[in-house]
Amino acid sequence: MKEIGELTLPDNLRYAKDHEWAGEEGGKTRIGISDYAQNQLGDIVFVELPQVGASLSQGEQFGTVESVKAVAELYMPLAGRISGVNKKLEESPEIVNKDPYKEGWMIEVDLTDPSQLETLMTKKTYVEMLKGLK
Repeated sequence: MKEIGELTLPDNLRYAKDHEWAGEEGGKTRIGISDYAQNQLGDIVFVELPQVGASLSQGEQFGTVESVKAVAELYMPLAGRISGVNKKLEESPEIVNKDPYKEGWMIEVDLTDPSQLETLMTKKTYVEMLKGLK
């Protein structure tokens, strides 16, 4: 297990209490799980993602991640319509362990309310929350 100081947590992303991240990438909003979440889960063996076109509310479950240790639900950090899913994860779910931010993103979303992004935690706030979990 990584210590908090060893985690990769990009400054340009926002983080949810359930350990999902959201960030703008080329005009799209991408969502995935944080380095902390993948580290806690261990080796990821399966990722279930929603159908493109599904509209989901903030806090609603959008999928699951199965590891050798557990199955974890994934929750929408922001409301929106699913505009893309990372198909690479169907064949190679372990990408999430290797690179949870770039190659291991999970879904792209057309946001219902872009201002919701501001309700998520900054890296600094997320790190403080993680320290409280120890």
